Amino acid sequence: METKQAHAVSLKKGSYVLFDGKPAIVKSVQTSRPGKHGHAKCRIEAIGIMDSKKIVKVYPGHDFVEVPIIDKKSAQVLSISGDKANIMDSETYETFDVDIDQEIKEQVKEGSNVVYWEMGTIRIIKQVK
Repeated sequence: METKQAHAVSLKKGSYVLFDGKPAIVKSVQTSRPGKHGHAKCRIEAIGIMDSKKIVKVYPGHDFVEVPIIDKKSAQVLSISGDKANIMDSETYETFDVDIDQEIKEQVKEGSNVVYWEMGTIRIIKQVK
């Protein structure tokens, strides 16, 4: 998975971060003031993109965290089977299976146009057009 480095204090609500190799969206960042001999600490609260689990991590403010590079692409749904959909990319016409985000599962229908996120080898449908 392609990533870039960012300081923990530079993260904002709504940005993306990589915790334990899993992409997550930041819900809140609380920064404590530095002490007499210490550094500022950042408490980062995030929700996993794939599993929607809450993750809380504490980092020194000057430490680097990994931020995933997310490509957002459009596609058309060819078929649906459980939590997966077979889609065709609108630009390359490549067909492949992807996971469907639980929040939009009812909206995804065969023949509909969708936006999927690609993070390295991970692909997931996140929006219906």
